[in-house]
Amino acid sequence: MHFTPILLDIPEQFESERLLMRAVAPGDGIHHFPAVLESIADLRRHLGHLAWVKEEPSQSNSERYCRSQRSSFIQRDSLVYFIYRKSDQSFIGSIGLHRIEWDVPKVEIGYWCRTSAQGRGYIVEAVNAMTEFALTQLAAKRIEIRADDANLRSWKVAERCGFLCEGLLRNFDRDASTRTLRDLRIYAKVA
Repeated sequence: MHFTPILLDIPEQFESERLLMRAVAPGDGIHHFPAVLESIADLRRHLGHLAWVKEEPSQSNSERYCRSQRSSFIQRDSLVYFIYRKSDQSFIGSIGLHRIEWDVPKVEIGYWCRTSAQGRGYIVEAVNAMTEFALTQLAAKRIEIRADDANLRSWKVAERCGFLCEGLLRNFDRDASTRTLRDLRIYAKVA
């Protein structure tokens, strides 16, 4: 029997103590755009290789991104959730499962937090919740976090969440703006 990921029933949302993680949907550009605009310097510094970060921030670009991510969610190619603080429903950032290989299954967790919400433990909480989600709901056998070696905050999140550093890929990529070579840390947690 052939495995068909599109037939998987994957929850549209899940919660942690302070946060609601909800699958991206059409119309969410209204939440995404102000956070991107506020955080574009941080995003370009650490995630400048991503197409949506390279674009000029606009309401229409954010909405296009949301609709594209919704399509990927339905196809089970990538599962992106927006993070909202439960106390006031404010948009915190995004977390998702990428590079999914269903036959293992293994996933990579990617995340970002809007600048004004950083330093409050939201991303650690979201990564822990996403890790539990991947292990229990998707039966993941391997979960990775990849972080630019220069992005101390990002790889410290991985360590705080109990991921082990499996290696440093030297001269892995070039910085999108400065064109200097960058190293990439690979963290993992296995079932």
